[in-house]
Amino acid sequence: MTAGARPGPGVRFDWGPAGAKRLAGGVSCLVVVDVLSFTTSVSVAVEAGTRVFPYAWRDGTAVTFAERVGARLAVGRRATRPDAPWSLSPAALRRAPFTPRLVLPSPNGSAISAAADGAMVVAACLRNGAAVGAWLAEYGHGTAERPVGVIAAGELRPDGSLRRALEDLLGAGAVIAALRESGRASLSPEAGTAADAFTSSGDVAGDVRESVSGRELIDGGFPDDVSIATELNACPLVPVLTDGAFAAPGDGPQPPGAP
Repeated sequence: MTAGARPGPGVRFDWGPAGAKRLAGGVSCLVVVDVLSFTTSVSVAVEAGTRVFPYAWRDGTAVTFAERVGARLAVGRRATRPDAPWSLSPAALRRAPFTPRLVLPSPNGSAISAAADGAMVVAACLRNGAAVGAWLAEYGHGTAERPVGVIAAGELRPDGSLRRALEDLLGAGAVIAALRESGRASLSPEAGTAADAFTSSGDVAGDVRESVSGRELIDGGFPDDVSIATELNACPLVPVLTDGAFAAPGDGPQPPGAP
């Protein structure tokens, strides 16, 4: 920082892979929020003790990558079968047998994770938003000295453009609201607005169910995925990207500043 320059806000908020690239170089931690369903799936898998490897493509290269890291490969929601029961569906992951290592293809969530540029990466959703925010605050993140970038994934349209998704705004807001409650974090106006969106919602689960993404999943035959995604604060774990995979903090290093 140059002499006389104002310090930047400790908590910053943006959307999608492009937003992640904009923030990554100036933050110590990047929080990825993709409620329906990448980061919710990560939370469910990590709860079961699985290390989750994000991967950007669901094609032949994903098969090769899974073989290289010694992991099972998640398939599309409608492509599960007895020998491949793992998918991006949180409900399918709960039903599937335990696997210690899983590759989870997700073009949006994985692209955001890959944009970290050396920053710590954390996966957050409505199930663990409060836990993530409190954990980051405990170790001094969210200040001008240790800024956090919270990225709402949104949904990628077929033409590659980004649709800002309500569920991801609320998930990001859950993390930011918890950071704000610590009393030590300084928020950008955008981050404050996201936190306000979460705290002012009288029915987060109902809002997600009635959102565009929620209705698409429910009408498509996956209502349980929406139900799991709206288990507000049900998960106390904080998945951290460590050696290429998301794992609970006990399975990897503590963040900078940890005792």
